[in-house]
Amino acid sequence: MIKAILTDIEGTITRISFVKEVLFPYAASHIAEFVQNNHAAPEVATQIAAVKAEINQPDASLLDVIATLQHWIATDQKITPLKQLQGMIWQQGYHNRDFTGHLYPDAYQFLQQQFEQGIVLYVYSSGSVKAQHLLFEFSDYGDIRSLFNNYFDTLVGGKKEPQSYHNIVEQIPFAAHEVLFLSDVIEELDAAKSAGLKTCHLVRDGQATSSQHAFIHDFNTFEMEQYT
Repeated sequence: MIKAILTDIEGTITRISFVKEVLFPYAASHIAEFVQNNHAAPEVATQIAAVKAEINQPDASLLDVIATLQHWIATDQKITPLKQLQGMIWQQGYHNRDFTGHLYPDAYQFLQQQFEQGIVLYVYSSGSVKAQHLLFEFSDYGDIRSLFNNYFDTLVGGKKEPQSYHNIVEQIPFAAHEVLFLSDVIEELDAAKSAGLKTCHLVRDGQATSSQHAFIHDFNTFEMEQYT
């Protein structure tokens, strides 16, 4: 019996284009100014040090760090210090009302229904926990953070690594087989399934499907019974 749902964000409950066409360009256009203006702030300094460690250049200049971050954004790298800094930049954008957090209408209705039925909801995204909180605080439907019991990012590991899902299960009060993972990426679903989770593939944009995972095109056709 499914007692909890662990959901991906991008491509699963939000449009991929929201991240690629709104959030990423916003971070790319603001990251140089943000790092230059805030490099002495403790939370920013910690991430700058993490960038230097990642590229194995402890004496890298601030300009080198900024160039590295811009390259990581341009090449869509899932690297933790970048994700943490992006979250800080997006916080400014949300608070300035430069954009709101997109959610598919069917996804919002689904999450609301599952919450009301007593299913415990968790989020696992390559975006930082800070970025996740911001998206749900400033969503198209207002502040919906209360729907979720906890949030996970790449600090628990990469989303295509089975150990990451073991790490998440260790932090929640449910067995792996009681958790349903939602994603639009087959490799993530494969990793979750190998860790013992149930899986559901969201196929919103004509992606290939896999015989290893049940799939739906939107949440209007979701049936919990097939996962029990």
